[in-house]
Amino acid sequence: MVSISYHDTVNVLQGAIKEDAVSPFERTSWFKLLEDAGAKPVVILASDGDDHAALILTASRGRLESLTNWYSFSWAPICLGRHDLLVALAQDLRSRTHRVTMWPIKGESAELVSLQAAFSAAGWSIKKERCDHNHILEVNGRSFSEYWETRSGQMRATLKRKMKKVEIEILNRFDPDAWATYEAIYQSSWKPEEGKPELLRNFARSEGAAGRIRLALAHHKGKAVAAQFWTVDRNTAYIHKLAHLEEHSALSAGTTLSAALFEHVIDIDRVTTIDYGTGNDPYKSDWMEVDRPRYRIDCLDPRQPKAWPSLTKRLFVRLAPIASQS
Repeated sequence: MVSISYHDTVNVLQGAIKEDAVSPFERTSWFKLLEDAGAKPVVILASDGDDHAALILTASRGRLESLTNWYSFSWAPICLGRHDLLVALAQDLRSRTHRVTMWPIKGESAELVSLQAAFSAAGWSIKKERCDHNHILEVNGRSFSEYWETRSGQMRATLKRKMKKVEIEILNRFDPDAWATYEAIYQSSWKPEEGKPELLRNFARSEGAAGRIRLALAHHKGKAVAAQFWTVDRNTAYIHKLAHLEEHSALSAGTTLSAALFEHVIDIDRVTTIDYGTGNDPYKSDWMEVDRPRYRIDCLDPRQPKAWPSLTKRLFVRLAPIASQS
């Protein structure tokens, strides 16, 4: 018999869920970091004996939506579970809210299809739309030098001219002084201000303890001018953060640092994929070769009056192109 329960902490899932998520952003440990940083999770757990399905959401803007933050590459059910469990979970959610919005969901994942099918079977009206880009590199057995030969002539010429102007240091452990240097560079760079830098610091510390961190610094005449934070998890390298000092842009330290890290994860860590996270910044296409979609699933309950204005707006948007052609 399926039971549905709601919880305000991810601790309830520890030990109950066997995680095999590839992405670090789809594990209870990641959601626990968000909770410890002040997020308020709404954990929905469907159970039938030893079988489970679980979503980690949060209440926001009058609805329930994915528990994510600035640093998340993706979101997924913490446990997909059997289809009937997920349907039961989606049905029960109608007693809690008129709207559930989930994103960014991997376009290449089974979760996208499963969530759509379960919420549709549970009576929700669903709109799926692309909400972001995810640029990646599939190494395909290449060495770094083989990969580098496929980059633009401008990139290769820049590295050749500039690489000797900075000294590169790559750490495979969390070092408080090196992290403080990264934070100082980030705060002085062109990058936008972030809401929870301490969350990223705690994540870096835990990744360092697990041997997954790759923290790189570029120095010019003894001064740190660029920094990048990557992790290597299973067969994938994740590029989390990069920054450089604007007054030293002429050094192209960011390009040199990126090239050094690409070489490290390809030739030493032997990764099969490098993931540049979300966003469609033009420079990502310089380094990556595949653009994967990220999707948003917006679920409205047509039985609840609160959902009607949004359902009406959705209908008008869908009919507008038809009306303009008539």
